[in-house]
Amino acid sequence: MKRKVSQQKPHRFKWRRKLCTAILLGICFGTLMLMMQSRYSRIMMLAQGPKIAFLFIARNRLPLDLVWDAFFQGGENKFSIYVHSRPGFVLNKATTRSAYFFNRQVNDSIQVDWGEASMIEAERILLKHALEDPFNDRFVFLSDSCIPLYNFSYTYEYIMSTSHSFVDSFADTKEGRYNPKMAPIIPVHNWRKGSQWGVLTRKHAERRSLPEFWRDRPLPADASKEHNCIPDEHYVQTLLAQEGLEGEITRRSLTHSAWDLSSSKDHERRGWHPVTYKFSDATPMLIKSIKEIDNIYYETEYRREWCSSKGKPSPCFLFARKFTRPAALRLHNMVGFIRY
Repeated sequence: MKRKVSQQKPHRFKWRRKLCTAILLGICFGTLMLMMQSRYSRIMMLAQGPKIAFLFIARNRLPLDLVWDAFFQGGENKFSIYVHSRPGFVLNKATTRSAYFFNRQVNDSIQVDWGEASMIEAERILLKHALEDPFNDRFVFLSDSCIPLYNFSYTYEYIMSTSHSFVDSFADTKEGRYNPKMAPIIPVHNWRKGSQWGVLTRKHAERRSLPEFWRDRPLPADASKEHNCIPDEHYVQTLLAQEGLEGEITRRSLTHSAWDLSSSKDHERRGWHPVTYKFSDATPMLIKSIKEIDNIYYETEYRREWCSSKGKPSPCFLFARKFTRPAALRLHNMVGFIRY
């Protein structure tokens, strides 16, 4: 009986060695394949060039799709499109007149409400999908009321000519926005505000999430301050400040919005939202005035941001909002609207 056991031991050890060898070979083969895939991706990146991912947040359909259709023509292989719309909405021939948007909706969208954390979740969903493409190197957030101001070639060169992200970010000193309960995880000196319509590099798009500081935020006693803390106007800015990455961003947005409405006689144009450009507003003079802006002043920091590209003075904005469909189509029909 003992002799039988002793004869089985070498057989059992031999089987274990074979298993270990097979596992090691599998690991080595898997590592080799990953290295080859990574090398292939780098080669393809050099041959094809990095892409810009355009991330649209829409209510339903994209009302300005024809304007964007004209913009994307000629930029093939240099961009990708992702659209976050209401759950279940599909972009097809019945819902868009631009083939560039066919089936570009994400399949796990959520219901988004203005001023709520759901807007941040929509941005995360878009980034998750866009990061799956290794060729996507820049990530541009756009609303369904945004228009391009220049052609694709100029826009691409402007964004890709720098290693920085473009994020509108400034110290937020207004009372009622910072919740002391966020300390010490998010100290007040890292609290930032700005437009959500930014451009991120891949490195910044891959950053980890901030603690969900808005969930526990009590509503201000003064009802007029209820929306003083809009999560999407603080999230990316504060995240980058928290991680010490502000030296890697250009602290301005590339999307123009008109907020100075104090002189407006139209009561509908006052409040928490930027002005909406209507058909009568859509003139060459409006576009010219936006394109001529070459600096931005941030009152809370006494900082003036002079705009530049490739080390030379340049226009500050590549995109503008908020445009109604009639206004955008009027501009679209103007000869040379987005030519540079």
